[in-house]
Amino acid sequence: MWNYLWIPFLISLSKELTLARAAATTISPSILLPNQLADDSPSAPRCPTSDINLNYRPVIGILSHPGDGASGRLNNATNASYIAASYVKFVESAGARVIPLIYNEPREILFEKLNLVNGVLFTGGWAKTGLYFNTAKAIFKEVLARNDAGIHFPVYAICLGFEILTMIISEDNQILETYNATDQASTLQFMENISIEGTVFQRFPPVLLKKLSTDCLVMQNHRTKITRSMSPLYKHATIQWLPFQWHPEKNAFEWGLSMIPHSEDAIQVTQHVANFFVSEARKSLNRPPARKVLDNLIYNYSPTYCGKAGKGYDEVYIFAEPETPNKTRCAVHGKCHGHVKL
Repeated sequence: MWNYLWIPFLISLSKELTLARAAATTISPSILLPNQLADDSPSAPRCPTSDINLNYRPVIGILSHPGDGASGRLNNATNASYIAASYVKFVESAGARVIPLIYNEPREILFEKLNLVNGVLFTGGWAKTGLYFNTAKAIFKEVLARNDAGIHFPVYAICLGFEILTMIISEDNQILETYNATDQASTLQFMENISIEGTVFQRFPPVLLKKLSTDCLVMQNHRTKITRSMSPLYKHATIQWLPFQWHPEKNAFEWGLSMIPHSEDAIQVTQHVANFFVSEARKSLNRPPARKVLDNLIYNYSPTYCGKAGKGYDEVYIFAEPETPNKTRCAVHGKCHGHVKL
């Protein structure tokens, strides 16, 4: 009796095995190793040769700003300067590394560092006069000279950086007007019949581009505005410079201000802006010696966490002794025995 009960089960099992074999012969596996594919297979991996006209190891120079980024709570030395870590992460997220351009270090050292980078970023802040202004002006003039000579060298200018470069190019230090736009998320309104071809917005997906004008996806944090004609800027058509009054880096990497947008769309805005900048830096053919780059990367310094205050930046790199910085060169020696905070 028990033998008869096994017969239906065995028949059913045989049918399932037959169907499984048939499926295996008609449906290819979804994942195959390279050695399992024929050379002419449509699924064979394609690893195109790198474009020799592009630099796949771009480095961005970021100009430091006076102070410690925390109103003296972290370092009140008169020669202290800082770079908010959000700018560094912003650049790294798009595939580039950073060399700090310390604004008050000797000019010859500063220009040696300029020879190691493929683009420059001027950050937000407050300083519009004195040594900081003069240093930013000297760097920008050098960048203009390089671009006029046919050397591709892009510039990003965010908030204060945008204001400083506008003052420099317009040759009018009074071009800025008082305006309160602190800790505000906003939309971006595009002028009618404006072309975005060749701009940072060209790569934006159409849906995201439309949302920029309807959703609050950008962060404003400034106290001045520019309403006068910007036509003097167009004199410098040879330079790829990307000025922003708003803060593309804050959406993804800052948490101290209450109105910073952190939605998925806002994060995409940050990423697309960063990608465009670094894509321009890859067009730079500057190939400095690798050891010199490693000696000057921002990885030789340690960021300081200051986000517990609940305002301002979350992390900053502080440079208090630019002439003889105390560094730990993990990237150079291949081993890390601990960072030294400055």
